[in-house]
Amino acid sequence: MMAPGLVSRSLSKVREIVASAAGRNGEPTEKQLERIRRQLRECAESRGGEVSTRLRAGRLADTYLKLDEAGRHAFLRIIALEFGPDPKRVAKAHEAYQAAVGTPRQWDAEALLRAAMRSSRIRILTQFNAIPQGVKFLVDLRADLLRFLEHDKELKSLDRELDARLTAWFDVGFLELARVTWNSPAALLEKIVQYEAVHEIRSWKDLKNRLGSDRRCYAFFHPRMPQEPLIFVEVALLDDLADNVQKLLDENAPAADTERANTAIFYSISATQDGLRGVSFGNFLLKRVVDDLQRDFPRIKTFATLSPIPGLVRWAAKNTKEVLTAFNENDWKRLAAAGIEGPDSPRLAQVLSGDPTWAEDAALARALRDPLLRATAAYLLEAKRDKLPLDSVARFHLGNGARVERLNWLADSSEKGLGQSWGVMVNYLYDPDRIVDNVEAFVDAGSIDAAAGVKRLARR
Repeated sequence: MMAPGLVSRSLSKVREIVASAAGRNGEPTEKQLERIRRQLRECAESRGGEVSTRLRAGRLADTYLKLDEAGRHAFLRIIALEFGPDPKRVAKAHEAYQAAVGTPRQWDAEALLRAAMRSSRIRILTQFNAIPQGVKFLVDLRADLLRFLEHDKELKSLDRELDARLTAWFDVGFLELARVTWNSPAALLEKIVQYEAVHEIRSWKDLKNRLGSDRRCYAFFHPRMPQEPLIFVEVALLDDLADNVQKLLDENAPAADTERANTAIFYSISATQDGLRGVSFGNFLLKRVVDDLQRDFPRIKTFATLSPIPGLVRWAAKNTKEVLTAFNENDWKRLAAAGIEGPDSPRLAQVLSGDPTWAEDAALARALRDPLLRATAAYLLEAKRDKLPLDSVARFHLGNGARVERLNWLADSSEKGLGQSWGVMVNYLYDPDRIVDNVEAFVDAGSIDAAAGVKRLARR
C-alpha cells in the first residue's frame, strides 16, 4: 500500500507546475492540455507499477481541482472523447465472436469481445478511486460532469460509465447507518445544517431541537467518506399524524413523551451529494430506520411523512384551466365575499402563481381551502408523465409503497411553503401490510394508493 505522504508531496509539487503552466483564472493552455493527455494515457496504461500509477492519478486529480470551469470541461471532454473503446478492436472482436457462435470457441470469443468493449475511461476512473479522498473526488467530479452535460451531450458516454462505477461503489451493502445526535462531532453537525434541503436549519438551537429526546436523525455514510452524510432523514416521535411543520419545528414547544409515542413522522429527507444523482438509496434508508425505530420503540405502529409538494404551483401555473375546474359555484360565492370576483380576477392569478400574501387574509384563506385542496388531490393522483407522478417527492414515496393518506391545509405557512404548494403538505403513510402490493401496482400500471378522503377530493 502506498504511503499517503508520497501522494501529498507529489500533489504539492504539481500545484506549482499547474500555477505556472495554466492561463489566467486557471484555464489550461494548449501545452497543459497536451500534458494532461499524456498523463491520462500513462494512467490508463498503468505505466510504472501501482505506486507510480497512483501518484500519477493524484497529480491529475490535483490538476483538475486547480482548473476553472472551462478547464474542467476541457479535461472531461478529453477523457470522454479520446479514451473510449477502440472501434477497430471492437469490430475485429465482434467479427471473431460471430464466427465462433455455436462452436467451443464461443465463450473465449465472448470474453475477448467484452475486453475490447471495456474503455480506458474505466481504468482512469478506477485509478482516481484509489487515491486518498478519491471517492469524494469522483463524486464531486460527477457533479461537474452533470452540470456540463446539460449543454454538452458528448459527455454522456463518460457519465454512463462514471454512474455505473458509483452505483457499484455506493451499493447499499457498503453503506453504514448511523444516528446523528447533539453529541456527534461538530463537523458532522455543520454538514447537517449545510445539507438540509427541505426545512432550513436557522440556528444551533433549531438543530438541537431537531436532535432532542423526541426526535431522531439517521444518515447513511460510506466508509471512504466517513464524515460526509450521503442522505439523512429527520424523524419526530408523536402520538398522531403531524399536520403542521411550524408546530413540528417549534423550538419552544415541550418535548413529546416518547413513552406514549405511537407514530413516527419522517418530516425531512435530504440527499447531500449532487454527484450521486441517480444512485438510489433513500428507500433503503427508510427501511433501515423503520427497523431501528421498531426495535427501540415497540409501541410505534404508524410510519408516515409530513411532506412538501414542490411541483404543485409550477404545475398550476401551466394548467390554470384544469385547476379552475376544482372551483364550484359555492366556492365562487365565498371567494366573491373575500374579494375575488371570478376566475379572471388578478388577485386569484397571484394566489395560483404562489404569491404568499393571501395567507394573511383569514377570510380569503378559508374561501380558498376547499378548491385548492381539490386541485392538490388532482395533481397528486392524476398529473403524470410516463405513468409516473409529476411531483418528485410523490414519485419517491409512492414508488416505495406509501399511500397518499391526508392533505393538510396551511401546513407550511413559510414563504417557501406558500410559494411552492399554497402551504399544503401531504402525509404519505407506510403500511407494512400494503407496501409490497403498492409497489407492484405502481411499477406495473402507475396505480396510486390513496385514502378515501383524498380520492373524494380528486373527484371534485
